[in-house]
Amino acid sequence: MASVPLLAVSGGTAAAPFPAAAGADARRPPPGSVAVVDKSNSNGRSVQAAQNDDGMEPLRPLDVEEAMCMLREGKAVRSAMYVPLLHRCVETGSLGDARALHGHMVKTGTSADMFVATSLVNAYMRCGASRDARRLFDGMPEKNVVTWTALITGYTLNSQPVAALEVFVEMLEAGRYPSHFTLGAALNACSASDNIGMGKQVHGYIIKYGTESITSIGNSLCRLYAKSGSLESAMRTFRRVPDKNVITWTTMISACAEDENYVELGLTLFLDMLMDGEMPNEFTLTSVMSLCGTRLDLNLGKQVQAFCFKIGCETNLPVKNSTMYLYLRKGETEEAMRLFEDMDDVSIITWNAMISGYAQIMESAKDDLHARSRGFQALKIFRDLKRSSMKPDLFTFSSILSVCSAMMALEQGEQIHAQALKTGFLADVVVNSALVNMYNKCGCIEDATKAFVEMSTRTLVTWTSMISGYSQHGQPQEAIQLFEDMIFAGVKPNEVTFVSVLSACSYAGLVEEAERYFNMMKEEYQIEPVVDHYGCMIDMFVRLGRLDDAFSFIKRTHFEPNEAIWSSLVAGCRSHGNMELAFYAADRLLDLKPKGIETYVLLLNMYISSGRWHDVARVRKLMKHEDLGILRDRSWITIKDKVYFFRANDKTHERSEDLYQLLENLLEKAKTIGYEPYQNAELSDSEDDDKPAAGSVKHHSERLAVALGLLQTPPGATIRVTKNITMCRDCHSSIKFFSLLANREIVVRDSKRLHKFKDGRCSCRDFSALL
Repeated sequence: MASVPLLAVSGGTAAAPFPAAAGADARRPPPGSVAVVDKSNSNGRSVQAAQNDDGMEPLRPLDVEEAMCMLREGKAVRSAMYVPLLHRCVETGSLGDARALHGHMVKTGTSADMFVATSLVNAYMRCGASRDARRLFDGMPEKNVVTWTALITGYTLNSQPVAALEVFVEMLEAGRYPSHFTLGAALNACSASDNIGMGKQVHGYIIKYGTESITSIGNSLCRLYAKSGSLESAMRTFRRVPDKNVITWTTMISACAEDENYVELGLTLFLDMLMDGEMPNEFTLTSVMSLCGTRLDLNLGKQVQAFCFKIGCETNLPVKNSTMYLYLRKGETEEAMRLFEDMDDVSIITWNAMISGYAQIMESAKDDLHARSRGFQALKIFRDLKRSSMKPDLFTFSSILSVCSAMMALEQGEQIHAQALKTGFLADVVVNSALVNMYNKCGCIEDATKAFVEMSTRTLVTWTSMISGYSQHGQPQEAIQLFEDMIFAGVKPNEVTFVSVLSACSYAGLVEEAERYFNMMKEEYQIEPVVDHYGCMIDMFVRLGRLDDAFSFIKRTHFEPNEAIWSSLVAGCRSHGNMELAFYAADRLLDLKPKGIETYVLLLNMYISSGRWHDVARVRKLMKHEDLGILRDRSWITIKDKVYFFRANDKTHERSEDLYQLLENLLEKAKTIGYEPYQNAELSDSEDDDKPAAGSVKHHSERLAVALGLLQTPPGATIRVTKNITMCRDCHSSIKFFSLLANREIVVRDSKRLHKFKDGRCSCRDFSALL
């Protein structure tokens, strides 16, 4: 886009103000009335006028349909009388009638009238015929500022903001002065095209000619800067608007609602608005309710809800949607569902709010059982949506695919994949990225790769998801190569991308490559390392048994390891037999007073196996002080759309005898080919004992889920299990042998990573089972 050309102001120093926009033509009759000209009347007076002169009753105004019939019969009308007919075409979206009127105007020579032609340009644009509007515009012998503004506004309305800005520049180059309406239209085009540079130039014109104080201009400027992410500039503009209206306030409050860093500012603006005596509308209250949702402030949300009742907009659909979403975000699922079911009128936004709301509260559920329950509710709502008259959109598909990812619900995900393909939404990059992520999380790296390769457009999120997928599936070389391809394609990595590629280097033991990427991140992309980047580097050294290098890296980089990194060091040092460093790392870990119960199990296992009963007592005392309770072991497996739930040593399943018998047989066979049982400490009801017996649980939940999968799925079918905590060493080792003995691929996704067992090997390369 070219820069805005400078306008030469005649007469010297001071800039003249913009000329006012052309006013309404005095000849224009009231909308809906049309005066028909009698050709036989030599003086050209209208039939209405002639009859009124004769003392007859005035004729009633003709409606649009009657007027159109007369036009088709060849009768002539005054040029200004076309305007209400064109207005009617805009209201009904009737492009055919607009073209018919245009033909009649050409036939009668009225199209040369600038006032009527401008109305026709506007009508064409409002009916979506931008090419017709441009051809008419180019053929006009005369154009005024209203004509130019109609074309600029029309292009923006037709999602052609770049063309709108080209017309604006063309107007200035022609020496025409824009009115404040034109400048507002140009600012809207800048907002729609994300052209903040052009917007700033237009802002300069506005300041030069002293129109910044006009409310509509201020509103457009606020919208421009807010949309570009410069909320500070938007606020400065907002404060300079002397006569703020509801649009001004709502623009700023809505902008704050879209940025979680400005939630408090948005709520403060709402209070200032009320104090200023400005009555909010439904758009304002929808944004305020969204602010309450971001803040997770249900009490304030209820006050806003009561205010909606007070001013009578509680039945407004956007307000109801945002209120329902707030209740859902706060976990008030029954109230949210009541609001949803009581709605007489719903939109696709309503359905999306319910599905995405359940998807988000899965992450904040108090345990995995509640999380999965909410996931199933989201799937049920999606099913109900398909049975309704509404059709899912791209937001629906991306939200429900994220639910399938979290639940490892491959069968449902594949069905949704087919629906997205059938409806054409798979072409959208957001839906396709969600699909890639779903297949990655379900352990289907081949399907994820296929979906990724078939994408016509890829975002940074898509690249990062695929790199992470290769890393999680034990294919570090593919992850590193894809990272290099991404750089070659000109996509700039972010900190999450570097976590994925450093993780791949860690799994492959590629120290030099990891150090190169670590330095690249800091020096080429100016990304400051965070704890996840440090964790990948330390994990790599620990995997290779270079424990001294791991501790040296911590000292050299001067960062403070968190609970996860110290836990990794404890497990790694213990695995490599360096108990001195393991005990040192354990002391540092305890200094942090960890909150994760799995961390304490890790420490208990180490202290019990080493006979350090004093430390065992110390850990248990700290656990009691932190009120952590017991480690709850839960696993799920889905077979033929039915979910089976298991606890450790669970015997509630109707085929429990078969499950335990199968496990005993598999374990016996596994021992003959190298399996050695490993006992872990368990947190049971006897955890106050000084020396509890290790290995009190024989079968953890994931082993029972895998056994059911072996019993109830066809030979050769992949078994997929989800577990709420990290797999222990014994289960990890035994399931490796199960995959070999049963000739099955077994996928277990625990709380830390995905394990893909096949032919007696695991994608994690046996390092991730820390307990």
